[in-house]
Amino acid sequence: QVQLVESGGGLVQAGGSLRLSCTASRRVFSVNVMAWYRQAPGKQRELVAGITSGGSTNYADSVKGRFTISRDNAKNTVYLQMNSLRPEDTAVYYCNADIRVLYFRPSSDYWGQGTQVTVSS
Repeated sequence: QVQLVESGGGLVQAGGSLRLSCTASRRVFSVNVMAWYRQAPGKQRELVAGITSGGSTNYADSVKGRFTISRDNAKNTVYLQMNSLRPEDTAVYYCNADIRVLYFRPSSDYWGQGTQVTVSS
């Protein structure tokens, strides 16, 4: 069984920075797209940023220019550098990855447990 283990959330003042990390709990055959989602209270979960195994990225309009997604393929780890944080960025952030655990099995979608990011004004 593979788990995605997240770290790096916390409380920060507006204008501050945080870096989230997410890594697979065991060796796997391959990891395809990795992404970060977030869910604020009373709102639907939304895509924040995604990155392919080749390094192509996409971002939600609300975070462009402030957040940067990156990954270390050798470590099966994805990062989210969050700068110029705003109170509206407050949410639970979830890591998501399309993982092929074994070469002879198709890939599956995995989610982390979520990490709280709180931005105070």
